[in-house]
Amino acid sequence: QVQLVESGGGLVQPGESLRLSCAASGSILGIYAMGWYRQAPGNQRELVARITSSASTSYADFVKGRFTISRDNGKNTVYLQMNSLNAEDTAVYYCKVELVLKTYWGKGTQVTVSS
Repeated sequence: QVQLVESGGGLVQPGESLRLSCAASGSILGIYAMGWYRQAPGNQRELVARITSSASTSYADFVKGRFTISRDNGKNTVYLQMNSLNAEDTAVYYCKVELVLKTYWGKGTQVTVSS
């Protein structure tokens, strides 16, 4: 089993920043990729950013230039630095860990951008 602990969500004003963290523990040998997804009310869950074990990254078009994903392999932790947040970024953000044979999801952390 793999446990994922997400942190860093909260309420911010437009233009401000947040940093999300997701730490993986348990049977985590062979993590292939880690990533962040988000789901706003009434919408489907969507990819925000993803990083592989070789540090290859991919981003959704709507966050390019504003968000940065990074990973600490030694700590099995993935980060999402979110800058220039706007109201459309309001959602529950979920961490996803991809092993060779299984995928695990975190419980999510709420990000609310409002003035």
